[in-house]
Amino acid sequence: MKKKDKNQRLRIYDIARDGKGVSKSGAARDGSLKRFFISYKDNFGKIVSVNIFMVLGNFPLIFLIAVLSGVTKADAFLPMQDVFQNLAPIFSSGTQGAADMTLYALLGIQNQVLVHTTLSYVFYGISALVLFTFGLVNVGTAYILRNIAKGEPVFVWSDFWYAVRRNWRQALPFGMLDVFINAILLLNIYSLLSAGTFFETVMLWSTIVLFVLYFFMRYYVYVQMVTFKLSVFKILKNSLIFALLGFKRNIMALLGVLLFVLLEIVFVFSAGGVLLPFGVAAPLAVMFSTLAYMKVYAAYFKIKTVMIDPYLAEHPEEAPAEPEEEAIMHDDVTERERLEEIKKRNGITE
Repeated sequence: MKKKDKNQRLRIYDIARDGKGVSKSGAARDGSLKRFFISYKDNFGKIVSVNIFMVLGNFPLIFLIAVLSGVTKADAFLPMQDVFQNLAPIFSSGTQGAADMTLYALLGIQNQVLVHTTLSYVFYGISALVLFTFGLVNVGTAYILRNIAKGEPVFVWSDFWYAVRRNWRQALPFGMLDVFINAILLLNIYSLLSAGTFFETVMLWSTIVLFVLYFFMRYYVYVQMVTFKLSVFKILKNSLIFALLGFKRNIMALLGVLLFVLLEIVFVFSAGGVLLPFGVAAPLAVMFSTLAYMKVYAAYFKIKTVMIDPYLAEHPEEAPAEPEEEAIMHDDVTERERLEEIKKRNGITE
Protein backbone atom coordinates (compact mmCIF):
# COMPACT_ATOMS: atom_id res chain seq x y z
CA MET A 1 0.00 0.00 0.00
CA LYS A 2 2.85 2.33 0.86
CA LYS A 3 4.55 1.48 -2.42
CA LYS A 4 1.38 2.39 -4.30
CA ASP A 5 1.10 5.72 -2.46
CA LYS A 6 4.73 6.49 -3.25
CA ASN A 7 4.18 5.80 -6.95
CA GLN A 8 1.13 8.05 -6.94
CA ARG A 9 3.14 10.88 -5.35
CA LEU A 10 5.85 10.47 -7.96
CA ARG A 11 3.30 10.59 -10.74
CA ILE A 12 1.97 13.90 -9.43
CA TYR A 13 5.38 15.49 -9.98
CA ASP A 14 6.24 13.56 -13.13
CA ILE A 15 6.43 16.39 -15.64
CA ALA A 16 7.27 14.02 -18.49
CA ARG A 17 4.01 12.10 -18.34
CA ASP A 18 0.88 13.01 -20.29
CA GLY A 19 -1.23 15.33 -18.19
CA LYS A 20 -4.43 17.24 -18.58
CA GLY A 21 -2.65 19.87 -20.68
CA VAL A 22 -4.62 22.38 -22.70
CA SER A 23 -8.28 21.69 -23.23
CA LYS A 24 -9.48 20.79 -26.71
CA SER A 25 -11.38 24.04 -26.82
CA GLY A 26 -8.21 25.93 -26.05
CA ALA A 27 -6.24 24.03 -28.65
CA ALA A 28 -8.65 24.84 -31.48
CA ARG A 29 -7.29 27.12 -34.17
CA ASP A 30 -10.37 28.51 -35.90
CA GLY A 31 -10.56 31.83 -34.05
CA SER A 32 -14.35 31.67 -34.06
CA LEU A 33 -16.72 33.60 -31.83
CA LYS A 34 -17.79 30.38 -30.08
CA ARG A 35 -14.19 29.56 -29.25
CA PHE A 36 -13.74 33.07 -27.80
CA PHE A 37 -16.37 32.44 -25.13
CA ILE A 38 -15.00 28.95 -24.40
CA SER A 39 -11.42 30.18 -24.01
CA TYR A 40 -12.61 33.15 -21.96
CA LYS A 41 -14.44 30.84 -19.56
CA ASP A 42 -11.55 28.38 -19.34
CA ASN A 43 -9.03 31.13 -18.62
CA PHE A 44 -11.16 33.50 -16.57
CA GLY A 45 -8.83 33.34 -13.57
CA LYS A 46 -5.82 34.28 -15.69
CA ILE A 47 -7.76 37.15 -17.28
CA VAL A 48 -8.58 38.47 -13.80
CA SER A 49 -4.85 38.30 -12.99
CA VAL A 50 -4.08 40.25 -16.17
CA ASN A 51 -6.57 42.90 -15.08
CA ILE A 52 -4.68 43.28 -11.80
CA PHE A 53 -1.47 43.88 -13.78
CA MET A 54 -3.24 46.51 -15.87
CA VAL A 55 -4.70 48.36 -12.87
CA LEU A 56 -1.58 48.29 -10.71
CA GLY A 57 0.81 48.83 -13.60
CA ASN A 58 -1.03 51.94 -14.79
CA PHE A 59 -1.64 53.30 -11.28
CA PRO A 60 -0.73 56.90 -12.33
CA LEU A 61 -4.04 57.07 -14.19
CA ILE A 62 -5.83 56.78 -10.84
CA PHE A 63 -4.35 60.15 -9.86
CA LEU A 64 -5.44 61.68 -13.17
CA ILE A 65 -8.98 60.38 -12.67
CA ALA A 66 -8.98 61.87 -9.17
CA VAL A 67 -8.07 65.32 -10.54
CA LEU A 68 -10.57 65.19 -13.40
CA SER A 69 -13.35 64.11 -11.04
CA GLY A 70 -12.73 67.18 -8.86
CA VAL A 71 -11.54 65.37 -5.74
CA THR A 72 -8.51 67.63 -5.38
CA LYS A 73 -10.21 70.88 -6.42
CA ALA A 74 -11.56 73.63 -4.17
CA ASP A 75 -14.75 75.70 -4.41
CA ALA A 76 -14.55 79.32 -5.54
CA PHE A 77 -17.03 82.00 -6.59
CA LEU A 78 -16.43 84.05 -9.73
CA PRO A 79 -18.62 86.36 -11.85
CA MET A 80 -20.48 84.49 -14.55
CA GLN A 81 -19.49 87.17 -17.07
CA ASP A 82 -15.76 87.61 -17.66
CA VAL A 83 -16.35 91.16 -18.88
CA PHE A 84 -17.39 92.20 -15.35
CA GLN A 85 -13.79 92.21 -14.15
CA ASN A 86 -12.88 94.66 -16.93
CA LEU A 87 -15.87 96.97 -16.62
CA ALA A 88 -16.08 97.13 -12.83
CA PRO A 89 -13.00 99.36 -12.35
CA ILE A 90 -14.26 101.73 -15.07
CA PHE A 91 -17.93 102.18 -14.14
CA SER A 92 -17.83 101.54 -10.43
CA SER A 93 -17.87 104.67 -8.30
CA GLY A 94 -16.70 102.87 -5.19
CA THR A 95 -20.07 103.40 -3.50
CA GLN A 96 -23.32 101.51 -3.60
CA GLY A 97 -24.83 103.82 -6.19
CA ALA A 98 -27.26 103.13 -9.00
CA ALA A 99 -24.49 102.49 -11.52
CA ASP A 100 -22.78 99.97 -9.22
CA MET A 101 -25.99 98.13 -8.48
CA THR A 102 -26.91 97.96 -12.16
CA LEU A 103 -23.44 96.68 -13.08
CA TYR A 104 -23.55 93.99 -10.42
CA ALA A 105 -27.09 92.98 -11.41
CA LEU A 106 -26.28 92.60 -15.11
CA LEU A 107 -22.76 91.19 -15.05
CA GLY A 108 -21.67 90.49 -11.49
CA ILE A 109 -23.77 87.47 -10.61
CA GLN A 110 -21.50 84.97 -8.86
CA ASN A 111 -21.13 81.37 -9.94
CA GLN A 112 -19.61 78.50 -7.98
CA VAL A 113 -16.66 76.90 -9.77
CA LEU A 114 -13.94 74.39 -8.96
CA VAL A 115 -10.35 75.56 -9.10
CA HIS A 116 -7.09 73.62 -8.98
CA THR A 117 -5.18 73.36 -5.73
CA THR A 118 -1.54 72.50 -5.06
CA LEU A 119 -2.59 68.88 -4.61
CA SER A 120 -4.11 68.95 -8.10
CA TYR A 121 -0.76 69.81 -9.66
CA VAL A 122 0.99 67.17 -7.56
CA PHE A 123 -1.49 64.58 -8.84
CA TYR A 124 -0.95 65.79 -12.42
CA GLY A 125 2.78 65.21 -11.94
CA ILE A 126 2.25 61.70 -10.61
CA SER A 127 -0.16 60.88 -13.44
CA ALA A 128 2.57 61.79 -15.95
CA LEU A 129 4.37 58.60 -14.87
CA VAL A 130 1.91 56.72 -17.08
CA LEU A 131 4.19 57.69 -19.97
CA PHE A 132 6.70 55.19 -18.59
CA THR A 133 4.28 52.43 -17.56
CA PHE A 134 1.71 52.35 -20.36
CA GLY A 135 3.74 50.63 -23.05
CA LEU A 136 5.39 48.15 -20.68
CA VAL A 137 2.08 47.04 -19.17
CA ASN A 138 0.47 46.71 -22.59
CA VAL A 139 3.28 44.62 -24.04
CA GLY A 140 3.37 42.29 -21.02
CA THR A 141 -0.38 41.74 -20.95
CA ALA A 142 -0.58 41.41 -24.75
CA TYR A 143 1.88 38.50 -24.57
CA ILE A 144 -0.22 36.71 -21.94
CA LEU A 145 -3.51 37.32 -23.77
CA ARG A 146 -2.00 36.22 -27.08
CA ASN A 147 -0.90 32.92 -25.53
CA ILE A 148 -4.37 32.45 -24.04
CA ALA A 149 -5.89 33.05 -27.48
CA LYS A 150 -3.47 30.52 -28.98
CA GLY A 151 -4.42 27.95 -26.38
CA GLU A 152 -0.95 27.71 -24.88
CA PRO A 153 -0.08 27.13 -21.20
CA VAL A 154 0.28 30.48 -19.43
CA PHE A 155 2.24 31.44 -16.31
CA VAL A 156 0.90 34.93 -15.70
CA TRP A 157 3.64 36.33 -13.46
CA SER A 158 6.68 34.92 -15.27
CA ASP A 159 5.23 35.46 -18.76
CA PHE A 160 4.46 39.11 -18.02
CA TRP A 161 8.00 39.95 -16.93
CA TYR A 162 9.44 37.78 -19.69
CA ALA A 163 7.63 39.85 -22.32
CA VAL A 164 8.61 43.14 -20.66
CA ARG A 165 12.30 42.18 -20.55
CA ARG A 166 12.29 41.11 -24.19
CA ASN A 167 10.38 44.08 -25.61
CA TRP A 168 10.90 47.10 -23.32
CA ARG A 169 13.15 48.91 -25.83
CA GLN A 170 10.22 49.15 -28.23
CA ALA A 171 7.38 49.20 -25.72
CA LEU A 172 8.68 52.12 -23.65
CA PRO A 173 9.00 54.74 -26.44
CA PHE A 174 5.92 53.52 -28.27
CA GLY A 175 3.92 53.65 -25.03
CA MET A 176 4.77 57.35 -24.76
CA LEU A 177 3.73 57.90 -28.37
CA ASP A 178 0.56 55.88 -27.79
CA VAL A 179 -0.47 58.02 -24.81
CA PHE A 180 0.26 61.21 -26.75
CA ILE A 181 -1.79 60.18 -29.80
CA ASN A 182 -4.76 59.03 -27.72
CA ALA A 183 -4.70 62.20 -25.62
CA ILE A 184 -4.58 64.48 -28.68
CA LEU A 185 -7.42 62.68 -30.46
CA LEU A 186 -9.66 62.56 -27.39
CA LEU A 187 -8.97 66.20 -26.55
CA ASN A 188 -9.83 67.24 -30.10
CA ILE A 189 -13.07 65.28 -30.03
CA TYR A 190 -14.02 66.78 -26.66
CA SER A 191 -13.28 70.34 -27.81
CA LEU A 192 -15.28 69.87 -31.03
CA LEU A 193 -18.39 68.31 -29.45
CA SER A 194 -20.06 71.73 -29.34
CA ALA A 195 -19.27 72.32 -33.01
CA GLY A 196 -21.53 74.94 -34.57
CA THR A 197 -20.10 75.67 -37.99
CA PHE A 198 -19.87 73.32 -40.96
CA PHE A 199 -16.07 73.32 -40.79
CA GLU A 200 -16.09 72.36 -37.10
CA THR A 201 -18.57 69.56 -37.80
CA VAL A 202 -16.32 68.20 -40.57
CA MET A 203 -13.34 68.40 -38.24
CA LEU A 204 -15.26 66.57 -35.52
CA TRP A 205 -16.23 63.61 -37.70
CA SER A 206 -12.78 63.50 -39.31
CA THR A 207 -11.23 63.24 -35.85
CA ILE A 208 -13.70 60.52 -34.85
CA VAL A 209 -12.79 58.52 -37.97
CA LEU A 210 -9.08 58.92 -37.18
CA PHE A 211 -9.66 57.83 -33.60
CA VAL A 212 -11.57 54.70 -34.67
CA LEU A 213 -8.87 53.88 -37.23
CA TYR A 214 -6.14 54.24 -34.62
CA PHE A 215 -8.27 52.23 -32.18
CA PHE A 216 -8.29 49.39 -34.72
CA MET A 217 -4.54 49.75 -35.30
CA ARG A 218 -3.86 49.33 -31.59
CA TYR A 219 -5.38 45.83 -31.77
CA TYR A 220 -2.33 44.72 -33.72
CA VAL A 221 0.55 46.87 -32.47
CA TYR A 222 1.41 45.11 -29.22
CA VAL A 223 0.57 41.64 -30.56
CA GLN A 224 3.09 42.13 -33.37
CA MET A 225 5.60 43.57 -30.92
CA VAL A 226 5.61 40.35 -28.88
CA THR A 227 5.46 38.08 -31.92
CA PHE A 228 7.87 39.37 -34.57
CA LYS A 229 11.21 41.11 -34.84
CA LEU A 230 10.01 44.27 -36.57
CA SER A 231 10.77 47.96 -36.24
CA VAL A 232 8.13 50.26 -34.77
CA PHE A 233 7.62 51.85 -38.18
CA LYS A 234 6.89 48.45 -39.79
CA ILE A 235 4.62 47.50 -36.91
CA LEU A 236 2.59 50.69 -37.40
CA LYS A 237 2.52 50.15 -41.17
CA ASN A 238 1.28 46.57 -40.76
CA SER A 239 -1.23 47.67 -38.15
CA LEU A 240 -2.71 50.22 -40.54
CA ILE A 241 -3.08 47.50 -43.18
CA PHE A 242 -4.67 45.11 -40.68
CA ALA A 243 -7.03 47.85 -39.47
CA LEU A 244 -8.54 47.81 -42.96
CA LEU A 245 -7.91 44.18 -43.91
CA GLY A 246 -9.43 42.76 -40.73
CA PHE A 247 -12.37 45.15 -40.72
CA LYS A 248 -14.96 42.47 -39.92
CA ARG A 249 -13.10 41.11 -36.88
CA ASN A 250 -12.25 44.65 -35.79
CA ILE A 251 -15.91 45.67 -35.85
CA MET A 252 -16.92 42.57 -33.88
CA ALA A 253 -14.35 43.40 -31.20
CA LEU A 254 -15.50 47.03 -31.17
CA LEU A 255 -19.11 45.94 -30.65
CA GLY A 256 -17.98 43.76 -27.77
CA VAL A 257 -16.09 46.67 -26.22
CA LEU A 258 -19.08 49.01 -26.59
CA LEU A 259 -21.42 46.41 -25.09
CA PHE A 260 -19.17 45.93 -22.07
CA VAL A 261 -18.81 49.70 -21.59
CA LEU A 262 -22.61 50.06 -21.84
CA LEU A 263 -23.04 47.46 -19.10
CA GLU A 264 -20.56 49.38 -16.96
CA ILE A 265 -22.57 52.59 -17.45
CA VAL A 266 -25.77 50.75 -16.52
CA PHE A 267 -24.12 49.43 -13.34
CA VAL A 268 -22.94 52.88 -12.32
CA PHE A 269 -25.92 55.10 -13.17
CA SER A 270 -29.02 52.91 -13.08
CA ALA A 271 -31.23 51.16 -10.52
CA GLY A 272 -30.86 53.96 -8.00
CA GLY A 273 -27.29 53.00 -7.17
CA VAL A 274 -28.12 49.38 -6.28
CA LEU A 275 -25.69 48.10 -8.95
CA LEU A 276 -23.01 50.67 -8.17
CA PRO A 277 -20.80 48.16 -6.28
CA PHE A 278 -20.68 46.03 -9.44
CA GLY A 279 -19.82 49.12 -11.47
CA VAL A 280 -16.90 49.87 -9.15
CA ALA A 281 -15.71 46.26 -8.93
CA ALA A 282 -15.82 45.50 -12.66
CA PRO A 283 -12.93 47.80 -13.69
CA LEU A 284 -10.83 46.60 -10.77
CA ALA A 285 -11.54 42.92 -11.38
CA VAL A 286 -12.05 42.12 -15.04
CA MET A 287 -13.13 45.01 -17.27
CA PHE A 288 -9.80 46.20 -18.74
CA SER A 289 -8.40 42.72 -19.38
CA THR A 290 -11.68 41.60 -20.96
CA LEU A 291 -11.65 44.52 -23.39
CA ALA A 292 -7.98 43.83 -24.15
CA TYR A 293 -8.66 40.13 -24.74
CA MET A 294 -11.42 40.96 -27.21
CA LYS A 295 -8.94 43.03 -29.22
CA VAL A 296 -6.08 40.53 -28.98
CA TYR A 297 -8.36 37.66 -29.98
CA ALA A 298 -9.58 39.59 -33.00
CA ALA A 299 -6.03 40.54 -34.00
CA TYR A 300 -4.00 37.38 -33.49
CA PHE A 301 -5.90 35.05 -35.80
CA LYS A 302 -5.87 37.64 -38.58
CA ILE A 303 -2.12 38.05 -38.14
CA LYS A 304 -1.74 34.28 -38.17
CA THR A 305 -3.71 33.94 -41.40
CA VAL A 306 -1.95 36.76 -43.25
CA MET A 307 1.63 36.61 -41.91
CA ILE A 308 2.42 33.40 -40.05
CA ASP A 309 0.71 30.70 -42.12
CA PRO A 310 2.02 31.94 -45.53
CA TYR A 311 5.55 32.16 -44.12
CA LEU A 312 5.43 28.58 -42.84
CA ALA A 313 4.00 27.43 -46.18
CA GLU A 314 6.95 29.00 -48.03
CA HIS A 315 9.50 27.70 -45.51
CA PRO A 316 8.36 24.19 -44.58
CA GLU A 317 11.78 23.43 -43.14
CA GLU A 318 11.03 25.94 -40.38
CA ALA A 319 7.64 24.48 -39.61
CA PRO A 320 7.55 23.37 -35.95
CA ALA A 321 6.90 19.82 -34.89
CA GLU A 322 3.68 20.89 -33.20
CA PRO A 323 1.26 23.29 -34.93
CA GLU A 324 0.91 25.59 -31.97
CA GLU A 325 4.60 26.59 -32.01
CA GLU A 326 5.20 29.14 -34.78
CA ALA A 327 8.87 29.07 -35.76
CA ILE A 328 9.11 32.73 -36.70
CA MET A 329 8.09 33.87 -33.25
CA HIS A 330 11.19 35.16 -31.55
CA ASP A 331 10.01 35.33 -27.97
CA ASP A 332 8.09 32.18 -27.10
CA VAL A 333 9.19 30.65 -23.84
CA THR A 334 11.19 27.55 -24.70
CA GLU A 335 10.19 24.08 -23.52
CA ARG A 336 13.17 24.03 -21.17
CA GLU A 337 12.01 27.25 -19.54
CA ARG A 338 8.50 25.88 -19.23
CA LEU A 339 9.78 22.74 -17.50
CA GLU A 340 11.98 24.78 -15.16
CA GLU A 341 8.99 26.92 -14.23
CA ILE A 342 6.88 23.82 -13.51
CA LYS A 343 9.65 22.35 -11.36
CA LYS A 344 10.01 25.61 -9.44
CA ARG A 345 6.28 25.86 -8.78
CA ASN A 346 6.15 22.27 -7.50
CA GLY A 347 9.33 22.51 -5.41
CA ILE A 348 11.21 19.95 -7.49
CA THR A 349 14.99 20.14 -7.19
CA GLU A 350 17.60 18.08 -9.00
